[in-house]
Amino acid sequence: MGLSSPVPPLLPAQEATVLVAGKKGTRKHAPHSKRSVTIKRALKRNSAGYLFLLPALLIFALFVWYPVVLGIVMSFQNVDMINPATWIGWDNYRTVLLDPLFKVAWINTLEFTGYALLFGYVVPIILALIINEMRHGKGFFRLAFYLPVMLPPIVTVFLWRWIYNPDGGLLNTLLNLLHLPTALWLETPGIALPALMVITTWSNAGSTMLIYLAALQGVPAALYEAAEIDGSSIWRRLWHITLPVIRPIMLLMLILQIIGTMQVFIEPFTITDGGPQNTTISVLLLIYKYAFQQANFGAASASGVLLFLVLAIFALIYMRMTSRFMEGE
Repeated sequence: MGLSSPVPPLLPAQEATVLVAGKKGTRKHAPHSKRSVTIKRALKRNSAGYLFLLPALLIFALFVWYPVVLGIVMSFQNVDMINPATWIGWDNYRTVLLDPLFKVAWINTLEFTGYALLFGYVVPIILALIINEMRHGKGFFRLAFYLPVMLPPIVTVFLWRWIYNPDGGLLNTLLNLLHLPTALWLETPGIALPALMVITTWSNAGSTMLIYLAALQGVPAALYEAAEIDGSSIWRRLWHITLPVIRPIMLLMLILQIIGTMQVFIEPFTITDGGPQNTTISVLLLIYKYAFQQANFGAASASGVLLFLVLAIFALIYMRMTSRFMEGE
């Protein structure tokens, strides 16, 4: 009775466990092995789904990532599409950065983005707030404001050319009827860029407005009812209830607005061709001129890479904000 009971012999599996546990660093390798096994099982279990995704991934890589990689490679080459490409290092970047027109294009693009944030960003919010407060006719006004989005870009171009036409255009005709001074809207350096901003706002505000309308539908009605009981005015309800609730959507749309407006091309290309006096030339239009007017595809690729790096910063901010929004922060 005084003797201790003998220790039972270890089973082979227990002996292996003891030997593994006695080794230094085993605890670090075990989770890694379990993780690799889990990944292998997930790949095996979802292999059929990945096969269905393979064509889409190949198409995406062919039409998105391959041009991006090819553009980066061409930015370090002398490419004219006639002679074989030769490596020239950073010469294309030096050529672009020393070009005075490159600086002008970036200033115009940033100025256009500033105009878009001051006016084009605010207009869809105001339209959404007005339509959301309507009791009748919401469907009609949603369609009316979204209709410009459905027009082909070339139709929009011809329409606004007629509106801005100095001789018999709609805008100058209305100003004449009101006995107000007229202007050469697309021929005056200080007016042409804001005039293009009006066109982009008119043609794109409808889609953004619908997004804000959808966000406004998610504002709890109980908050408005409690505010009305407390005697809050419509402006206090707007400032303390509506805008704070839709603030995450507003921040996301702000980043998208910056990314979109910095890639403006259609309006300067089709309406002003960068004029007058290069006051409406954008970065993308300058890239087009490098490539298809000067046949300097290396400089065009270098400009595209620089624009890509700038937009990538805003894209990362957008992805970060989107992840926080999805997590409910």
